[in-house]
Amino acid sequence: MAQFFPYFVNVNVADQIRSLSTKDLLDFWEETQYMEENLNTDAQGMPAYNVEYERAVLQELQIRSCMGNLER
Repeated sequence: MAQFFPYFVNVNVADQIRSLSTKDLLDFWEETQYMEENLNTDAQGMPAYNVEYERAVLQELQIRSCMGNLER
């Protein structure tokens, strides 16, 4: 399973996401969705940063999809 390191200052989310395999990327996206759901139900929860994660994941999936279509 892939690991995501949110505490590395020198590595942004997009760079970390690019390094994931497609399967790990989809797993990461699913986990962020699950965490977002739980944080929204918990009034004392940490602030959610899912918008940035989701944007970066979707963008990477779009790029990979386009690259796959170009290679065919």
